[in-house]
Amino acid sequence: MQPVVLERDQHGISRRQISENALKVLYRLNKAGFEAYLVGGGVRDLLLGRQPKDFDIATNATPEQVKQLFSNCRLVGRRFRLAHVLFGRDVIEVATFRGHHHQVNTNKHISAQSSEGMLLRDNVYGTIEEDAERRDFTVNALYYNIADFSVLGFAGGLKDLEARRLELIGDPETRYREDPVRMLRAVRFSAKLDLAISPRTEAPIQSLAPLLSDIPPARLFEETLKLFLAGQGQETYRQMQHYGLFAPLFPETAEVMGRGHNRYGRFIELALANTDERIAQDLRVTPAFLYAALLWGPVETRTQEFVNDGGLGYYDAFMLAADEVISRQVKTVAIPRRFSSVVRDIWQLQERLPKRAGKRPYRLLEHPKFRAGYDFLLLRAELDPRLKELAEWWTDFQAANPVDRQQLARTADDQENGDAEPGPRPPRKRPRRRPRRRKET
Repeated sequence: MQPVVLERDQHGISRRQISENALKVLYRLNKAGFEAYLVGGGVRDLLLGRQPKDFDIATNATPEQVKQLFSNCRLVGRRFRLAHVLFGRDVIEVATFRGHHHQVNTNKHISAQSSEGMLLRDNVYGTIEEDAERRDFTVNALYYNIADFSVLGFAGGLKDLEARRLELIGDPETRYREDPVRMLRAVRFSAKLDLAISPRTEAPIQSLAPLLSDIPPARLFEETLKLFLAGQGQETYRQMQHYGLFAPLFPETAEVMGRGHNRYGRFIELALANTDERIAQDLRVTPAFLYAALLWGPVETRTQEFVNDGGLGYYDAFMLAADEVISRQVKTVAIPRRFSSVVRDIWQLQERLPKRAGKRPYRLLEHPKFRAGYDFLLLRAELDPRLKELAEWWTDFQAANPVDRQQLARTADDQENGDAEPGPRPPRKRPRRRPRRRKET
């Protein structure tokens, strides 16, 4: 595999665009006599005029040799042995060039595959040409050489990047079986970079999508964050539905929508569009809000089933449904408890927000997750006209001064009590106190 080489004056990448910490690692590896390249997405994004989120490095130094060079280094991973060089919170990932599995090596951690062809371990080391062959997409087989500042493009990656085409390296079915997550990466890169997935690359995806059920739930949690919280969540979701990749990750949600409950699909798209907008405005987003939206359909559906078939009261049915849906979902995508507890809070607030009598509105405003619950209500109201008045009331209540808040609370109280013409209440009379009896001394 011979690369296309762009000399320093043939590309627009400048060292000023590369993080200072990544440059430190590149320079030290090079000074120690090793090959050192900025690789993959960092080079790709720089060539596209984007600012990379991460800077990854590839080298012919083994992980143990990298660790000897950097006191701030730790080795991680069994499936893929990597060196992480730590600069505070900034982590520079250094990977040794990957080789082919047929190479002879006495290391017990060389490689291993499942019966489905999935790579369980992959620690065979090789040359930069072999490493490029082992990469997933051609647009990621790009290397920036710190020795002479040239860019090396393997497998037609530079040409595909110019054509805005996403092309898998090697036989697509074999590569997807090696690591089914590559199917998710295909739609993520397509949505993120506005690249068209080539016909040969997309051909096996729908038939191989069920292989995602073999991926550890913890890994799929990390992948869903990349899929939906990168600023192109809505387009990514649409592509996942098109290629059949959504159902293996969220089976209960897919089942509910498959019964004809299309409003839940529209609700998910609305939530993702809202998330994309917040990311574009550099506002805070939380995975909990996203998972609350993705799983809202199954929760509502199961609640109604428990009410109709189990004879439970609505609140008990709702709580049972919430617990059941989350406990099933974590078997596919391992949602950490710090997020699943917030998901429950958001759902529970949907049951509490309609109850506005007495002091309840004031107490709800103090709830630590009130804002997330309120935002969730606003999204629901966009699709359900019956919730519009409730959403507007809470909007007004938050913005009102103390006097107007009291009036809004009285109006809501009258409506809940069924008063035909709600209005100002007469002042309450204080009960007369009985005089205290004096103790005789």
